[in-house]
Amino acid sequence: MERILFNFILAMEGVFANKLRAFLTALGIIFGVAAVIAMLAIGTGAKQSILDQMKLIGTNNIVIESVVQSAEEVAETNTNNNANQKDMMPWSPGLTLEDARAIKRVIPTIDEISPEIVISTSIIQSAKMEKAKCIGVTNTFFELNNLTLSTGKFFHSKHMDGGKPVCIVGKNIASKFFSSGEVLGKKIKCGNTWLTIIGVLEKRIASKESLENLGIRDYNSDVYIPVSTALLRFKNRALVSRDDIKRGDWDEGEKGQNYHQLDRLIIRVDDSKNLQATADVVGRILKRRHHDLLDYEVTVPELLLQQQQKTQDIFNNVLAMIAGISLLVGGIGIMNIMLASVMERIKEIGVRRSLGAKQNDIILQFLFEAIFISLIGGVIGILLGILSANIIADSFNIPAIVSTWSVLLSFGVAAIVGLVFGLFPAQKAALQDPILALRTD
Repeated sequence: MERILFNFILAMEGVFANKLRAFLTALGIIFGVAAVIAMLAIGTGAKQSILDQMKLIGTNNIVIESVVQSAEEVAETNTNNNANQKDMMPWSPGLTLEDARAIKRVIPTIDEISPEIVISTSIIQSAKMEKAKCIGVTNTFFELNNLTLSTGKFFHSKHMDGGKPVCIVGKNIASKFFSSGEVLGKKIKCGNTWLTIIGVLEKRIASKESLENLGIRDYNSDVYIPVSTALLRFKNRALVSRDDIKRGDWDEGEKGQNYHQLDRLIIRVDDSKNLQATADVVGRILKRRHHDLLDYEVTVPELLLQQQQKTQDIFNNVLAMIAGISLLVGGIGIMNIMLASVMERIKEIGVRRSLGAKQNDIILQFLFEAIFISLIGGVIGILLGILSANIIADSFNIPAIVSTWSVLLSFGVAAIVGLVFGLFPAQKAALQDPILALRTD
């Protein structure tokens, strides 16, 4: 141990005697480790972001959105599908509860299906008024979106069938209108309808970017009512009205009235391998029921996120290769400088050997120098990598998470690089002939 400690002290003296050279030698390691830290931080942040988005949309889900077309878009669809009947405007009943029942009845791979009716309205309570959305749903909606209650209960079957004036509110709504904390049993006015609060959702934390990318609402700021309540007490757009009669007489480019009974359908498939096939069948069923008028949009968010994950993995692999090349170049730089150092210090080596130093002592001295330079470069590289990850996250608005294991990995890689690339110069120094070394000027 004394010999090892003595060799270590000599190595430190050699490093500090040539500080500038040691720093320049460590530059390759510094930038290589910084690249590894930044790459892993971006990759971990991207993966966490995708996992958070998966929690928001649920797994194995297919989303059907209603689309209100303009007269120009309808005419184009009519031209494509009915070339001999260009003057006739196609008609669709819109997205309805009957569509949901038909899809559930026909396709065996469907596990659950959740309809949504979105009503933009104003909420009034205790002289406070806020613009918000009242969402007509079933209990399946909360299950598919992984929403839980902080207090109260979900809708009962009697609520779902009779159009009862009850609601479940998001956490933000409860906080804004009921600062005292007492929420259950209180009444809140949505539009012209008073609703009794029977439950409050647990707060769902999600970034604004995730909500926008997935095209979903902030669940904390909505009021949820049974579907039957939305249709009976607010508005049932599926009922034939004067607006439906006018749908065939729009001006060119004019946006038509929203005739869809439902604004959205969320379908959960029993197995992820059936997602694409089920989505195709759902599209064909809706196309037939809507008389070839594509007034809906079928998307599979999970497949889109998986594709995004694959793209991110490719990007991370490219960054890993670049970081690996940087570390390799840094290691080669250490080896070159150490070889040059050996040639400069041949006389020192000869003096040490003549005073009784063994080959292993010379190897340890130069090996300690290489490892110490690598570790110093690794520490500086870690700090630079953390700083770079934060700068990238702030500048490009992308998530970056620096994990403990990535820091340990980078530090370990720096030590290994110093050991591997310092071994050859150390052996070359140890193999110097002491007599010839002493004769060297």
